[in-house]
Amino acid sequence: MTKQVNTTNPFTEETLAQYTLLTEDHANECIDNAHRCFESWKLRPVKERAELAIKLADVIEDNKDSLMTLMTNEMGKVKAQGEQEVTLCASICRYVADIAENDLADEKRQFEQGYAYVTYRPTGVILGIQPWNFPLYQVIRYSITNIVAGNTTVMKHASNVFGMAEKIQSMYEQAGFPDNCYQSLLIDGETASKMIAHDKITGVTFTGSDDIGKSVAAEAAKYAKKSVLELGSNDAYMVLDDADIESAVEACVKGRVINNGETCVSAKRFIVTKKNYEDFKRGFVEAMGALKIGDPNEETTDLGPMAREDLRDELHNQVIDSINKGAEVLLGCEIPNRKGFFYQPSILENVKPGMPAYDDELFGPVASLIKVDDDDEALRVANDSRYGLGGGIFSADTERAFELARDHFNTGMVNINGYGLAQPNLPFGGEKNSGYGREHGGFGLKEFVNIKSIMVTE
Repeated sequence: MTKQVNTTNPFTEETLAQYTLLTEDHANECIDNAHRCFESWKLRPVKERAELAIKLADVIEDNKDSLMTLMTNEMGKVKAQGEQEVTLCASICRYVADIAENDLADEKRQFEQGYAYVTYRPTGVILGIQPWNFPLYQVIRYSITNIVAGNTTVMKHASNVFGMAEKIQSMYEQAGFPDNCYQSLLIDGETASKMIAHDKITGVTFTGSDDIGKSVAAEAAKYAKKSVLELGSNDAYMVLDDADIESAVEACVKGRVINNGETCVSAKRFIVTKKNYEDFKRGFVEAMGALKIGDPNEETTDLGPMAREDLRDELHNQVIDSINKGAEVLLGCEIPNRKGFFYQPSILENVKPGMPAYDDELFGPVASLIKVDDDDEALRVANDSRYGLGGGIFSADTERAFELARDHFNTGMVNINGYGLAQPNLPFGGEKNSGYGREHGGFGLKEFVNIKSIMVTE
């Protein structure tokens, strides 16, 4: 019996479309098709695969308006930020195309009996399980890298962005990639989990919650298959004694509410030394309170709706739980009485361990404000987390901030005196419960290849 799911506009709460899920047998057929494509695709020169990546970048840009509309309609992304996502994805394709030949080239080395080559060979069909919050970027990030490396991919997207899932496959086909090189499979999580066991799946990449990510990794490990995990975080942004408060406030507001606050690597915990606490709090509350929430299609909107009603309600439950445990409300923390899955820009202070606002990831426009005595305590609190994806440091002494970031801050990525999202030429990923493996910066090209030594005796 077939299952169907609907997509819903989170601003209007109206149904957008209905989709029929693939059966498990049909999904397995898609994997078999991907493997048959792989057998010829792996033999195509890297240069040819890279040229198609450049064509995909062109197709993405040509479809900018329809992609932005899909993002706004399916998950509430503010339209201007949708344009940024489209631009980033085209840049990723071109960056991968530019570096692939060099990074994947055979390397000749000597050994005592003669000479050898180190080669980087694709392994097969890579399963991607991706979330809804960056519905184009999350997919392009992993898929174009693995495809240029010579693998083929099958992708399970979040059901609330199935329109984007179909659009992405269409763009790969428009760019000239062979049939079944990339496929968006309209399946549920249970089917995706079962696909890991398929003998033609050689690796799994997952972005999402740490609980589900761990179960995906455990299933992959059961079959000795490699996985790459990006599992979110409660990123800490430290405002040290010598920080410029005005610029810190500006960057922290941006970092908290970008993508409607639904970003794995967004700023979430704001750790401020007592020297600057009152000034920062005053500016932060004022700036967060001045944000305009509303129609994500309008240019003046700062904050659109959350992607789904259940996600909005889950966030509110985390806020109420934190308040019940002693957190104090500085701003918002209420569900507005209006149509759409909105949540007010919100700030909690007196946030301590044992509260969701301290321990967990609040995936929405809620900030946790934490007062500490000095810079040393700020670093200790920042590292007091099971996560380690990103973070930030605000300080006039950039050399010292760099040393703290490099040697003492336990995250995969750090911003100093600013906030920024992913960059095509810089590795993306975290440590601890935020996962393992890296994408971007060339690192993703070698996550799912066989690094092979071939030795020739002379």
